[in-house]
Amino acid sequence: MKETKHAASPEARAALADVLSAFESFKAANDQRLAAIETKRADVLLEEKVGRIDEAVGRAQDRLDRLMSDLRRPSLSGDAPLAHAVDERKAAFDRYVKTGETPAALLEAKGLSEGVATAGGYVAPPELERLILRRLAATSPMREICQVRTIGAGTFRKPVSPTGLAAAWVAETAVRPETTAPTLDVIDFPAGELYASPAATQALLDDAYVSIDEWLAEEVQDAFAAQETTAFVTGDGVNKPKGLLAYTAAPDATYTWGQLGYVATGVAGGWTATNPTDKLIDLIYATKTQYRQNGRFVLNRRTVSAVRKFKDAQGNYIWNAALQPGQSASLLGFPVTEIEAMPDVAANALAVAFGDFEKGYLIVDRAGVRVLRDPYSAKPHVLFYTTKRVGGGVQNFDAVKLLKFAAS
Repeated sequence: MKETKHAASPEARAALADVLSAFESFKAANDQRLAAIETKRADVLLEEKVGRIDEAVGRAQDRLDRLMSDLRRPSLSGDAPLAHAVDERKAAFDRYVKTGETPAALLEAKGLSEGVATAGGYVAPPELERLILRRLAATSPMREICQVRTIGAGTFRKPVSPTGLAAAWVAETAVRPETTAPTLDVIDFPAGELYASPAATQALLDDAYVSIDEWLAEEVQDAFAAQETTAFVTGDGVNKPKGLLAYTAAPDATYTWGQLGYVATGVAGGWTATNPTDKLIDLIYATKTQYRQNGRFVLNRRTVSAVRKFKDAQGNYIWNAALQPGQSASLLGFPVTEIEAMPDVAANALAVAFGDFEKGYLIVDRAGVRVLRDPYSAKPHVLFYTTKRVGGGVQNFDAVKLLKFAAS
């Protein structure tokens, strides 16, 4: 996924300095802990100190990530004609939201209706849709690392070729038999419906200074982002995206198309007692070269806390904080994305993923966010039944590998 460069704010630079400082303190304390273990003089207070500093590193990194997410949000400003059209559409939509007035001529003139006005709702103005999707990109980490495509139908179908065309060497005058033809398969990505129903009092809506689209997007973003991220990781594909970990996982040596290959740690529910870094290296090199170049690790913060203590054979920490705002922390030189929906380390858990997620996983957004105003179901509140349709699934089973915490 292409990175966009942004001028770092003073707050972002300060947050980065906090991350680097906290990580240096963490390394010093952890070195003391390891030295005490080697001399068989384990210190409980030192263990607690390392844990506290580790939490401080995590908090500092979270603060930096939030600040950089704010910087990545694009401006909605544009040229004057576009801004004028935006104002007209927003005014029409605000009128509907505040008063429930739904004259078809008004809404159609402003580009808000789709189909028959009595069909049950209205399409939100494009500005609201972009605002919600923008905020989702900032709060849903899978959207930042995977391919995202907007579709106009309920299902996106993608043809793929699991096996390529066969070729063979021949002599100048030798017989040239027919070679094996490539196979062609089609993967379906249906868009499931995601909804939220925030409420507001009529008095709030009557206040002229209230920005309805901002308020609605704020209410929707957290609910949508949490549901989406969980579905992209573990969703069963029934009325929702099919998550990365919902596909059959098989040993990397024997996996086939339609399965994700995994590398086992050799220990059920944990890391090996010696050289745990080796399994992460095995995971990296289980991925083919063309996907390793843009590879990244995906794991949750508790697993990050564990691998942050690992060192390589030369005694260097394999986890490194970002050196400038906008960059990701790295693990063995590859960027790290923390996703809370990834499982904790446990017996048979697929707690770490590595690969090129932009090539490996596809997210599809059905164009349009619908808003239905309901002033009756929860009086004196007005409900805004907001829906969007989103799907997802693995599109390339060679691009991502998993680390399984199992004996084999």
